[in-house]
Amino acid sequence: MSQIIKSIKPIWEEKTTPIVDFLHRVNVSPNTLTLVGLIFIFIGSFFIIQGMFLLAGVFILVGNLCDALDGYLARKYNQQTQMGAFLDSVIDRYSDIIPILALMYSFRNDDLFFIFSSLSLIGSYMTSYTRARAESLGVECKVGIMERPERSFVLILSLLSGFLIYGIGVIAIFSNITTLQRVICFYKHPKSS
Repeated sequence: MSQIIKSIKPIWEEKTTPIVDFLHRVNVSPNTLTLVGLIFIFIGSFFIIQGMFLLAGVFILVGNLCDALDGYLARKYNQQTQMGAFLDSVIDRYSDIIPILALMYSFRNDDLFFIFSSLSLIGSYMTSYTRARAESLGVECKVGIMERPERSFVLILSLLSGFLIYGIGVIAIFSNITTLQRVICFYKHPKSS
């Protein structure tokens, strides 16, 4: 978890407690919330393909809010499970990839956008993979300038503002820098030798 997210997490949880309490009262499980978030991501990605970027940004924002609430709901009401953690990670990968694929399709005739989108996909995937692989080898590598929350924020902001090439460029550059930071983290760890 990035330093930015660590610093705003207590404020986020305080402000969203009424929502989480309501979801618990109406028997919405964390896993259901995770899946609903993915549905919003799919709908937002459909609107990207339709060229309706503002609407896409709104749906992808709601999908990410569901993703941010599911973990808090699970922790607060002691509903954390290994299946929930696994499902959340899998859905996160889909939520990373699907909107970028939709953008690639929408701007398929723009070579620069295609290159930035491709680098964004690679960086997003490798950021997650390097952490998971390091942890499977017993090394914690939760470092990096652009983890999933930051990538999501930049994507949503670029959709809402219309500055898509800049947003996808930022994700392309900084997600790959994050991958490099994690490789260096693993390399420097005593267990890696």
